[in-house]
Amino acid sequence: MAEAPPRIAIVGAGIAGVALAVALSKRGLACDVFERARNLREIGAGIQISPNGSRLLIALGLGRCLDHIGVRPESIDVRTWSDGTTLARTVLGEACEEMYGAPYLALHRAGLHSALVEQLPEPALHLGMECVEVREADGQVTLRFADGFETRADVVIGADGIRSAVRGQLIGDQPRFSGQSIYRAVVPVEAWPAAKERPHVSIWMGPGQHAVAYPILGGNSVSIAATAPAGDWRRESWSAEGSKEELLDAYAGWAPELVSLLSAAPEVTRWALYDRDPVERWSSEVTLIGDAAHPMLPFGAQGAALGLEDALALAVQLKDATTATVPDALRRYEELRRPRADQVHRFIRENERNHHVDDGDRQRERDADLDADFGLRQRAWLFGYDAVAEAGSGVAGAQGQQTPTR
Repeated sequence: MAEAPPRIAIVGAGIAGVALAVALSKRGLACDVFERARNLREIGAGIQISPNGSRLLIALGLGRCLDHIGVRPESIDVRTWSDGTTLARTVLGEACEEMYGAPYLALHRAGLHSALVEQLPEPALHLGMECVEVREADGQVTLRFADGFETRADVVIGADGIRSAVRGQLIGDQPRFSGQSIYRAVVPVEAWPAAKERPHVSIWMGPGQHAVAYPILGGNSVSIAATAPAGDWRRESWSAEGSKEELLDAYAGWAPELVSLLSAAPEVTRWALYDRDPVERWSSEVTLIGDAAHPMLPFGAQGAALGLEDALALAVQLKDATTATVPDALRRYEELRRPRADQVHRFIRENERNHHVDDGDRQRERDADLDADFGLRQRAWLFGYDAVAEAGSGVAGAQGQQTPTR
């Protein structure tokens, strides 16, 4: 008699956790998803999904939905902080989709999350379940929740973000504070005529900070993300209210087009930015995906895409696993994913330095190299990665071994 499939529990119902649950269900595997929030309300602002992530969303059956809720930017434009001059451009649109077989998308985070949740089998989701303890013994894992409820599983996946309770049972590290905070806002597209005329992503890079803007919600709104030195700010919350006046003060003297866009924000939120250093191990009978495994700063628009890569790669490894072979499946998943995550992590840390260079010789050197670094073909190592194909082959492909550029 065939051995029963493993009992799978996922802690966290963000984009990565729900994507994993959907991917498992499409492979005939049931799971339970435990989320601490009591309701999945719409939060957040914009999110960019590069082809390495969008091809996985399409594989989950969201292609038609993405056509409806997503915007396909024509380019990423890197601009000077002082007057908005374009320094470099990554062509996207049809050229990107033709080269990498999937589009570059700009969406509202809540819209993407809702689309994934709609694909989730209803009995799988359990709200108001805050995981406070993970215990491993005799090949099983026990989860204990804040209300005293306990459940057992053969495999537990932590998808519960940078402050992951599951990670805390595996790894004794702490988040690293970047010294930066990020202001977010959504404004009507009329506040930014350039985006209404031509949908694109703009990045204004300047001393100590940078700002990003792009159209979302069918091109009717613009998502803004503007970093600034954090000072005493340490809160991590999508809904923590920020000061519009402080945001405008931080960007005083920047390009008039950007200042006008920031001025149009009806309200802003503010989030302190943390990440963690890479680790040498993140699995046992428990494993991690997304920000629980490799939290990164939002300086390369890869957080959600990496979480999707993790989710689909892990679903491939678990598809034919039995209770006895779960440890091997998790080992293969980690061996595949850690080199990729570490590579992207280095890329993001390099962006952290290069986006915020002070004016002067180092800035002029960076600007002179931008055209070569930001070409669409130079993104092959990142955009061209197919997590399902790599997980199926069991080895990191040549695309994953290329040297990252900015």
